[in-house]
Amino acid sequence: MFRVIKTEGAARRGEFTCPHGTAQTPVFMNVGTQGAIKGAVSALDLKELGCQIELSNTYHLHLRPGDGVVRQLGGLHKFMSWNGPMLTDSGGFQVFSLAGLRKITEEGVTFSSHIDGRRIFMGPEESMAIQSNLGSDVAMAFDECVENPAPYDYAKASCERTLRWLERCKAEHDRLCALPDCVNPGQVLFGINQGATYEDLRVWHMKETAKIDCGGYAIGGLAVGEPTEVMYQIIEAVEPHMPADKPRYLMGVGTPSNIIEAVARGVDFFDCVMPARNARHGKLFTWEGSLNLKNERFKLDERPIDLHCDCPVCRNFSRAYLRHLFVAGEMLAMRLAVMHNLYFYNELARRIREALDAGQFAAFRAEYSEKLAGRAD
Repeated sequence: MFRVIKTEGAARRGEFTCPHGTAQTPVFMNVGTQGAIKGAVSALDLKELGCQIELSNTYHLHLRPGDGVVRQLGGLHKFMSWNGPMLTDSGGFQVFSLAGLRKITEEGVTFSSHIDGRRIFMGPEESMAIQSNLGSDVAMAFDECVENPAPYDYAKASCERTLRWLERCKAEHDRLCALPDCVNPGQVLFGINQGATYEDLRVWHMKETAKIDCGGYAIGGLAVGEPTEVMYQIIEAVEPHMPADKPRYLMGVGTPSNIIEAVARGVDFFDCVMPARNARHGKLFTWEGSLNLKNERFKLDERPIDLHCDCPVCRNFSRAYLRHLFVAGEMLAMRLAVMHNLYFYNELARRIREALDAGQFAAFRAEYSEKLAGRAD
């Protein structure tokens, strides 16, 4: 499933193979929450933008159109016309962040749908069943996401509960994959490390989670408001206890600089809504830093978004044109901007891999980590 090709310090160059293909790592997964990238970008577009792994959301697809519907239509790959690797999150984060009144018990979580208020129950078995119906290549374990900062005692109890839930996820996942009518019997389960910002809880939880045989392991519950340096410290504390022969996934992260720094700390997989969300508001990423295309100074700017970018948007349109589209409220503005940002993130991952292949990642990090956190001219 996964092999490490080479390393440079803690940074790893690898290859992840699943039923729908092979992805080169480090990899950025493009977030198609409801089976589509927000901003009118389709699965067909993703291929042109260099996407290797598409990520969709268990919670949202369970509510609409319903995972049973997706199953009847042949699984999510067929439904959205994506033939590459796919990961689905467990629904845990959305249950705790989007849902209405909720009650957490040992069995799972009862909550109100954010769409129509109807009461829904989701626990480890339900999350596994939904993701089995969707037929993704990677299913994420159902975990509890606590707010940062969280009281130590609550964070500890939550870690313990998430560990018990992982054991149930593993048992149910194994059972579902063995059924003769399983949509994707090659689906693998990733466990998730939690523990808020407490290093001792994170390390304990990772050690215990690693005892449960999973296809990969993720660090969850970060990039939710804590200082960036704290996030890096948690990764550094957890990484030595993550199995070296399995992929490591930092959930929901982050900025281009965050990705470079996390790769330097041993992470292989990334996802974030930031490139698409920022693009829809006119904030674009370039190799000289970010820029806001809504600014008046771009009104007569005939340059592409990024002189160093070969995406279909930069090859064909000017900053002035995109600014006009945003000012005029044209939907095309969001589509083109999202396409550029996703291409940039996928190209960032590709260049990181290229630097690792050449033994030049340290130099790449020194040149770009700080630069990409700044603003472009």
